[in-house]
Amino acid sequence: MTTSHPTSHPFWLAGRQATGDHSFDVTSPWDGRTVGAVSVPTDTQVEEAVAAAHAAVTTFAATPAHARAKALAHVCGRITERAEEIARLISDESGKPVKWARGEVDRAVSVFRIASEEARRFNGGEAQRLDSDAGGTGRLALTRRFPKGPVLGIAPFNFPLNLCAHKIAPAIAAGVPIVLKPAPATPLSALLLGELFAETDLPAGSWSVLPVPNDRMPALVQDERLPVISFTGSERVGYSIMDSVPRKHCTLELGGNGAAVVLADYASEEDLDWAASRIATFSNSQGGQSCIAVQRVIADAAVYDRLVERVVDAVEAQVTGDPADDATDVGPLISEDAARRVESWVDEAVAADARLLTGGKRDGAAYAPTVLADVPADVTLACEEVFGPVLTLCRVTGEQAAFAAVNDSKYGLQTGVFTHDIQAAFRAHRALEVGGVVVGDAPSYRSDLMPYGGAKLSGVGREGVRYAMDDYTYERVMVLTGIEL
Repeated sequence: MTTSHPTSHPFWLAGRQATGDHSFDVTSPWDGRTVGAVSVPTDTQVEEAVAAAHAAVTTFAATPAHARAKALAHVCGRITERAEEIARLISDESGKPVKWARGEVDRAVSVFRIASEEARRFNGGEAQRLDSDAGGTGRLALTRRFPKGPVLGIAPFNFPLNLCAHKIAPAIAAGVPIVLKPAPATPLSALLLGELFAETDLPAGSWSVLPVPNDRMPALVQDERLPVISFTGSERVGYSIMDSVPRKHCTLELGGNGAAVVLADYASEEDLDWAASRIATFSNSQGGQSCIAVQRVIADAAVYDRLVERVVDAVEAQVTGDPADDATDVGPLISEDAARRVESWVDEAVAADARLLTGGKRDGAAYAPTVLADVPADVTLACEEVFGPVLTLCRVTGEQAAFAAVNDSKYGLQTGVFTHDIQAAFRAHRALEVGGVVVGDAPSYRSDLMPYGGAKLSGVGREGVRYAMDDYTYERVMVLTGIEL
């Protein structure tokens, strides 16, 4: 409910602090306490931010690379200095266990460091001689990249710092203005980033952080002055955005139902202990609220029974409870409604004769780490992204059957393949219809350097700092005539 709140966190309008007429409370999913209040921009203020971004395109693109690199390095350093404070903030607003929140802070440090480095390398130009044909004699092409226009970055709740970093850092590095819209449930981390950027000398209009509610997002999406949209979130919302603005450039990082494949050669005691540990950890980290969480385990019959026992034991060893406790592995989901949805999907699967091996209980917004086997192919849990701490187990015979089971999904984000066979690894890379194959580990690994994105309904385009910079810009060629090569 929107209320007046004079002590609200301000938002960031074209690089400066601003407040609106109203505010909303940000509450902890763990205990319901108010973590902070956030001022909401008025329509007039949103218009001012978009107009400033549009006006800044040319001047910001001309900003020296060293100036953009310096600003990004400053933010990187300040996050490092305030790491524990920021981790506690992430944990408070999202319910993420603080041990995982610290990891998110570390990753954000890496994103800004990488962006600072890329800012110095980007747009150096590529020369191409054109005299391969007679008509090109004496001609040289020089290609550089220029902004497509301001970016609208729309971030989700599950990584409230790092996924905002993946929107704003590449934009600043490439000299592209950005309007960042954080998730309404978790805006405080994004506003803190704004605080750090405000300490830099970046030009006015180059960035804004606007915590507008979701029902006002369509107006931003439709605004012709924001020709690039970078969205991370649900499949339904992502494709509705793309369908509504078919002439805009959209990068969509959407859902998945990540599979971990355990092949027959991964059979020693040490192998299975490692696989079970990684599967249990990354089906439950972030409360399972990660697009590359392990949702499906597809194991060869030769190792299935021994693996199942280990997976159940490892899942039951996950420590649940207060996210502020350093010992906690699994905290609450983002809301009680989210936990109720997960509960209903598990109940549906059990009613359809899936076997519940552990878990299956809800307490408010918390849902117990859960493992099921023999899940029918037509229940919701088998078809959709659960976005909760729930894992399903499937027995197959042979590598081809395992890869076919992975591909039997509308999603295709990342897959983990536990094998020692390098040829099988290359066969997986060729056969699996996903954006990334992680060999010897769960599908949940992501380096902020690498291209990250999905196939099928898991999205369009790639994130990763350098790849996002390419997405935000386009190539423009200049042909020089009368050149002696």
